[in-house]
Order: sequence, then structure tokens, then C-alpha cells
Amino acid sequence: MEKHTTIAVDIAKNVFEIALSERPGNVSERRRCSRSQMLAFFRGREPSTVVLEACGAAHQLGRTLAAMGHRVRLLPPAHVRRYVLGSKTDAADATALLEANRNEQIIPVPVKTEAQQTLSAIHRMRSGWMRSRTARLNMLRGVLRELGVTIPVGARHVQPRVIELLGSGQVGHPLAALLTAVLAEIQQLDQNVAEAERQLKTSAKDIDSVRRLETIPGIGLLSATALVASVGEPSRFASGRRLASFLGLVPREHSSGEIRRLGSITKRGDPYLRTLLIQGARSVLLAAARRQRAGVKTLDRLQAWGLDLAQRRGHNRAAVAVASKLARLAWAIWSHQDVYCSAAHRTASTIAAEASAH
Repeated sequence: MEKHTTIAVDIAKNVFEIALSERPGNVSERRRCSRSQMLAFFRGREPSTVVLEACGAAHQLGRTLAAMGHRVRLLPPAHVRRYVLGSKTDAADATALLEANRNEQIIPVPVKTEAQQTLSAIHRMRSGWMRSRTARLNMLRGVLRELGVTIPVGARHVQPRVIELLGSGQVGHPLAALLTAVLAEIQQLDQNVAEAERQLKTSAKDIDSVRRLETIPGIGLLSATALVASVGEPSRFASGRRLASFLGLVPREHSSGEIRRLGSITKRGDPYLRTLLIQGARSVLLAAARRQRAGVKTLDRLQAWGLDLAQRRGHNRAAVAVASKLARLAWAIWSHQDVYCSAAHRTASTIAAEASAH
């Protein structure tokens, strides 16, 4: 029988712990080396299975090792942690990777492409700038409230009100100079966010999947590009429910025997992407409510279902349920390379198939 080597690598910034296994359950060799030594080690070896923890630096290293002819498997760190015996050390982590790799129930994480990582980085930077902007706005509100000045709810009211106060001379000079500096920071953050969104829009033009996902109500540029960056290929999921489960949008189950208990959603996976889908679901419900108040009788099937659920179970539960539905729709549209057609409740390919059959 042909001998196959499995190599586990515990990744760090400068030091890498390597553990080799030629027989399941046995570590035949260990090495501790720098990045250059680690790359030279793999460059001179026959193709092997390389196991890494799915951290941020693992994807670029995975692409590099795959280019050398190795088979790369990224395992979720939360599952690998269960196999660490004794104290946490680099050697124990590398051994745990070898043991976790033997468990076929642990699904490996696909290695992200450079384009996916670029989209993810843009989203992270935009999200960080949005948090900083919110913090600056809240700081202005807090400072002015202590001086007896209240600002109405809504970010759009903060800057005009502060500019008005500065222009009227109601704020003393030392504080006025600092408030002016904070306003300049907010304006710069607004420009950064706008530039990030422009870059996302430019990148999306070359990605067919993003254009298809944007046809789904409740999924816009941010959600579509975040899905592509996080998921990569929908074929890794057997169904839309698996994608919803990956995003933590399915009920947590605690069952035994003939008793089945379903609780709140699991909240597994990427919280940022889950938040985008839930906010998109809220926009679907809001648009449906507006159409209903306007007297529109023919609501989209998704909107009608969401409104009915909101009346029975409440708005928040309905928003999460619609978000789960959006994830399943995204998987169907994405997998079948189709577009969402709300008018006839059928996809474009179904209509074309029926027309050609007649």
C-alpha cells in the first residue's frame, strides 16, 4: 500500500510548529522553524496532505502550499481545540490538528481566493470605519448633552446641529476647537466609507454571482459581496438550509427520544453577514408594510409570508425567519446560476424552459 504523509502546521507570526504523521495516531517527526525554513521544507517534499487551522493567515499559506502540489485542509479552530490534550502548546496544537483531521464529521473550510480575501478586507475596513463614525457621533451627543444641548435621534441631525452651535458661538473656544476636529474626523470617515463602497461596486461588476444575488429582495451590494467573500462556492452546501445553518439562522435543537425541542437561532458563523441578512429582511418587511398601507393587493409571495408571520409571531422573529429564507433563496439562485423573478414567482430559467417546451 502506498504510504501517504499527513503534515500538521501550527501557524504563528514568526515560528511554525510542524508535526508529521505517516500512520494514523502516531507522530513520526516534529520540527519548529521560521517561515522561510517552513516553505523550504515543503518545497522539497513529495505531495502530502497539509492540515492547518482556518485562521486569517491560513488562506494565503494554503494557496502557496497548493501551488507546490500539496493537498491543503483547513479545519475550524473551535473543533480542533477539543483534541488538545494537556496544556496548550504549539506541539499540542499540531498534534490536535492531526487528530481532528481523522474525524470525517469535521467539514474542512475551503481555501479562499485572493479576490475573496480582498472583498472581506474591504468589508472589514468599512465596518471598522462605521464603528468609529458611530463612536464619534455618540461622543458629540454626550458632550453637548452635558452642556444642556440635546440632539434629535438620527445620525443625520448631529453634524448640522454641532455646526450651528459652533457658528452661533454658544460653545467656548477650547471645546469648540476640539469639536471642530471631531467633525473633521467624521467627514473623513464618511469619505472612507464612500470609497470602500465604490470599491465594492467596482469589484462587483466583474462577479456574475453578485449581480444575480442582487436580484433577490433584501440583498443588496453589501450582502451580495459579503456572501461571495465568505461562502466562495455554493456547491459546498447540499441545500439552502445548510447555508442558513452555516450562517447561524436555524433553530438551536435540544432533543432526546421522541421529544424534539427547538429554541432560538444558533448564531453560528459570521455575525457580520448574519446581521446584513437580518437588516435586509427588515427592509423586505418594511417595503411590504408600505405596499399594504398603500392598498397594493398583489404582494410578492415572500412579502406576504413575512407580513403574515410578523402578525402572528412579532416583527423581530419574522425578520430572522425572512433572513433565513433569504439565505435559502441565495443558495438556490447562486447554485442554479439564475435570477430572482418576483413578478411571476418563478425564476427566469423556469419561464424559458416552459416557453421552449410549448
